[in-house]
Amino acid sequence: MIEPAENRSAMKQESVPAVARRIGLDPERARLQSVSGGSIARAYRLEDGERTAFVKCLDAEHADILDAEIHGLRLLSEGAAPPVPGVLGAGRTDGAAWLALEWLELSRPTPEAWAHFGSSIARMHRRTSDAHGLERDNYIGRTPQPNTREDDWTTFFFEHRLRPQLARLAARREGLSERLLGPLQKTWTQQFDDHRPEPSLLHGDLWSGNVGMRSDGEVVVYDPAAHYGDRECDLAMADLFGGVDAGFFAAYEAGWPLEAGWRERRRWYQLYHLLNHANLFGGHYLEVSRKLVADLVAAEST
Repeated sequence: MIEPAENRSAMKQESVPAVARRIGLDPERARLQSVSGGSIARAYRLEDGERTAFVKCLDAEHADILDAEIHGLRLLSEGAAPPVPGVLGAGRTDGAAWLALEWLELSRPTPEAWAHFGSSIARMHRRTSDAHGLERDNYIGRTPQPNTREDDWTTFFFEHRLRPQLARLAARREGLSERLLGPLQKTWTQQFDDHRPEPSLLHGDLWSGNVGMRSDGEVVVYDPAAHYGDRECDLAMADLFGGVDAGFFAAYEAGWPLEAGWRERRRWYQLYHLLNHANLFGGHYLEVSRKLVADLVAAEST
């Protein structure tokens, strides 16, 4: 999810010593270099000749996005899950909010690594909660993601995923009316009201751009939008934009087979991310979202 650079706050060079000191780097030797990899935030490599950190920076008014990321990373790191970058520190300085993470040299996963990753995600999904959602809201990209806890999955997904995205688009007069909510909710409920998945721990934004392989062959995940929900949601996102090896899905299925109806539900779960992209970027994503909404509603009447 890439934003124009002018919408993202830059870290000032005069802030570097203070940030370095906060995370244990030598403030006198610390050097800051802009790097690729930032989506909603600017990204930097901060090093002092011995130690290196990955630093992301946003306008201070959007600091809660970084706070939510810290919460998500720590949640994912608490149990049997793929590794995540360690949090080195965070703060606010000179009108900017920053987050420093462990620097990792990452590459594209090999087929073997993808397969191991699929098994690892299946294990992560076995961490469950007593309700869908989370104790705090967070973000999907820079879009607020409400996580109001619900016992019923069909209620949670429609009320706290699809409805806010469609309402946001309608408010912008982007060509998807809130009048679609009624037919869409009726179709969703009629098709899947008896679907009762366990609330599994989800990464929440599991696409190929948010994973990378360490030198030891282990796949690392980052930029989470973590919450508890239907485990199929992570797999739907992994399938949406390509780049995830087929071995990932095969290994996941071997570790924890999916329930009947997952193909039909996958389109609904992908709709959430397409609507979010339509809200962020418009254009092609708006057209794709409009078509998928029409197809999902029409499918119930055929």
